[in-house]
Amino acid sequence: MSMQSPPSGVPQALPTNSNALISLIAGILGLTMLPLIGSIVAVIVGGIARREIRDSAGAYGGEGMAKWGVILGWVGIGLSGIGLCVAGVVFALPFCIAIFAGSSDFNSFLPALAALI
Repeated sequence: MSMQSPPSGVPQALPTNSNALISLIAGILGLTMLPLIGSIVAVIVGGIARREIRDSAGAYGGEGMAKWGVILGWVGIGLSGIGLCVAGVVFALPFCIAIFAGSSDFNSFLPALAALI
């Protein structure tokens, strides 16, 4: 007859899924140093990590890291999209103004561009 030791009161921490950590780091980098690339990596790797954690049946932890990596990734993608739209308007507006003013001379574009800057 073997005796089993009673379970200790301290739960053992689950090993963190490495993709969850990668997703969180990429999400942070997507908002700071690698605007669009880091955000896209965070969304893709975060989705993979969440699926791996769910399929592991409790063998891996890191659901929160993966979730926040995906959230930061989508925020970074949204901010990058807004930034691209603003940059497009800033550079396209002088040309549109010159076209609607009826001028076909390129020198008339420069004062309109300078007025926006």
